[in-house]
Amino acid sequence: MGGCVGREREDTQGHGASRTGGRGHRTRGGRNEPLKKDRPKWKSDYPMTEGQLRSKRDEFWDTAPAFEGRKEIWDALKAAAVALECNDHELAQAIVDGASITLPHGTLTECYDELGNRYQLPVYCLAPPINLISERSDEDPSDSPEPPAAPKKEFQLKVRLSTGKDLRLSASMADTIGQLKKQLQAQEDIDSTHQRWFFSGKLLTDKTRLQDTKIQKDFVIQVIVNPQAPPAPLPSPTAVASSPTDTSTASN
Repeated sequence: MGGCVGREREDTQGHGASRTGGRGHRTRGGRNEPLKKDRPKWKSDYPMTEGQLRSKRDEFWDTAPAFEGRKEIWDALKAAAVALECNDHELAQAIVDGASITLPHGTLTECYDELGNRYQLPVYCLAPPINLISERSDEDPSDSPEPPAAPKKEFQLKVRLSTGKDLRLSASMADTIGQLKKQLQAQEDIDSTHQRWFFSGKLLTDKTRLQDTKIQKDFVIQVIVNPQAPPAPLPSPTAVASSPTDTSTASN
């Protein structure tokens, strides 16, 4: 399949269809190119660790299927992205072909399913940044410098409720989840005891600080809101007066 990609690059005037096994045809108004082998090169706005990159990817794959497109296509795109990053280009191409995914530019950054739905993958799901830094080793802390102290300035934390509502909270990296629950309670009248906060699939306890989650300003925290049970109705004065228990107590 590597030869197919090379020939397609040589022929940029739309004559590569006969050389690529038919993948050069137009599908739903757009050209379908073979998947390119080269991965995008990009630089993060901040030095990113492998753990932060994984969290950012997990957040995207967990939330993207809930808003648009078909889940089976998202699953296929995720599998193709993983195969491509592992340098298994043939497997990635087979996954794309098997799911009838169209690549107008030969990359997973923009693609379409057979129904014409559009899918866009962020660059961080396709390749690590060039300024990726290694995780600090617990066995030999001298290998890397001390991590910078968490910034004290506030930022707008993105929160997505299970009710479908998105909102922002003023937060700092030193804030605990318990403090943020109280802020959400004051803002949305949701009792803090009925809130469960998740990030990257992990339940966050009240004592967890934002800096411990390695969350960044463009990440989203999921909040599951448990329905609050209505208060039990109070018994009427007539029922209380006529109850056998009250009569017995009065006679004693």
